[in-house]
Amino acid sequence: MLHNIWDVALYKPLINSLAFLVSVIPGADIGIAIIILTILVKLVLSPLSHKSIVSQAEMKKLEPQLAEIKNSGKSKEEQAKMTMQLYKDNKVNPFSGCLLVLVQIPIIFALYYVFFKGLSFDSSLLYSFIKQPENINMQFLGLIDIGGKSIVLALLAGASQYFQAHFMPKATIKSPAFSEKMSFQESLAKSMQLQMKYVFPVVITFIAYSISGAVALYWITSNIFSIGQQLYAEKQSKTKDLQKAV
Repeated sequence: MLHNIWDVALYKPLINSLAFLVSVIPGADIGIAIIILTILVKLVLSPLSHKSIVSQAEMKKLEPQLAEIKNSGKSKEEQAKMTMQLYKDNKVNPFSGCLLVLVQIPIIFALYYVFFKGLSFDSSLLYSFIKQPENINMQFLGLIDIGGKSIVLALLAGASQYFQAHFMPKATIKSPAFSEKMSFQESLAKSMQLQMKYVFPVVITFIAYSISGAVALYWITSNIFSIGQQLYAEKQSKTKDLQKAV
């Protein structure tokens, strides 16, 4: 049942879209088709991802007030009530970012799976109105064979992942005094930030090189699009803050 839903709702529409793009792109450059398809999917998901980024940025702005509540000395129950009231007053849903990301995951994974499974375009997967590409040019821009391993694209995938994590809104974690210790939440948050920024790009580089240049090109395009979204959301947030200050 789940497999049928996966094929009908996600995998087949994406593989058919890629086949169509390869058929109409001059030179049948599948690398360009991958870039276009990735951008189109990211554009469809952009309202959700934009809201997620904005939600993270709004949560970051509330950090000083949240710290005051934490250090107020009140009971855990009172702190919880004050925290929820703070979110309500500022119209911030602390769970919206996570929910929006979860909605996107199946679609992003399906797009990744299209490039991971291969680019042979089995006729049994194509719709009747989609013509099977006669020629498939695996030489991206005539320079890189994306059907095989590409260390250049893998390194670019890792680098783009690093910058994507670098520009992502992060919780501010203050260094504790010598006599103090980080709370479990602060320690976990710091560990996750370090892994996202330094470990995950290495993992992405290794996976991208192990599979194919097509997967690496997908990651590069997706990360660059996400970086652009984050910078745009940050600019919008600063503009709104300036307007409020006037």
